[in-house]
Amino acid sequence: MNADWGWRLREHRGTLLAFAAFVVMFTIYAANHPAGLNAYVATTAANKGVLLAIVAMAQTLVVLTSGIDLSVGMVLVLSNCLASTIVVGSPLSVALGVAGVLATGALCGALNAVIVIFGRLQPIVTTIATGAIFFGAALALRRVPGGDVDPTLADALTGQLPGGVPASLALLLALVLLVWLPFRLSVTGRAAYAVGSSEVAAFMSGVPIRRAKFAAYTLSGLLAAVGGLFVTCITYSGEASAANGSTYTLYSIAAVVLGGVSLFGGSGSAVGAIFGALMFRTIGDLLFVFNLEPLWQPLFQGVVLAAAVCLGALRLLHVRNRLDLYG
Repeated sequence: MNADWGWRLREHRGTLLAFAAFVVMFTIYAANHPAGLNAYVATTAANKGVLLAIVAMAQTLVVLTSGIDLSVGMVLVLSNCLASTIVVGSPLSVALGVAGVLATGALCGALNAVIVIFGRLQPIVTTIATGAIFFGAALALRRVPGGDVDPTLADALTGQLPGGVPASLALLLALVLLVWLPFRLSVTGRAAYAVGSSEVAAFMSGVPIRRAKFAAYTLSGLLAAVGGLFVTCITYSGEASAANGSTYTLYSIAAVVLGGVSLFGGSGSAVGAIFGALMFRTIGDLLFVFNLEPLWQPLFQGVVLAAAVCLGALRLLHVRNRLDLYG
């Protein structure tokens, strides 16, 4: 029994550390905020954190297979531009528009999967190329910022539930329950972990490698589309911004590492990545609360991002056998 608990603690160590760090940092932020922790402050912080958390979940699914998705930010941008165009009108039109946005994101992820699986290209090369395609499509949809979104849907996703609870947290919980947990507990999800640990060993063991990769990339695109829809609900507009796409891609990688997910695949959890994203967002809020000069804030966030990636790779220097990473 003790050995089993020890194994479980090691398995979830990254998630627990990310959760503890986030709680400490957010407590400091709330205690030092000029307005205190009221419903408005909590909702604003939650909306920013949840947006990055959704993109971090998308990145996690691919990273678990020992890949990386550099197009995830551009899928978000494309979905944002598309949502600002079609998620308007009658309730039926809005529902169909939401379905169209989510289907587009899933198709983008499926395209990445097909190229990686059957084209046998490296994920980093594939997603750089497809990211450029997705950004081009976003520009075709929205040459200048603009558009609109159904206000009822926007309020439902970015407003407050009874009791002042941010609605975005309910959205995040729903994604964990409906997307992450079914994937994690399924045969396909376990196969994704096996592929990330050792694709050769997984193949020799009869693990459905192609199905695992296809599911991971497709769900990644779907989650990125949810992020794009959420951006539209926050801003009430769409914008084909390469800067936003690149920023969310890089920040998602930092959040994944801060959440204890191994960049080498096969280890970690989307829940850990969520707390990594919330922690990364809280860093920026802390810099604001303590009145750090705005020109210095990107520098500190860049240092944290670089440190996160370096820490993610540090364990490799201490092992002689790559399998020790999962022991």
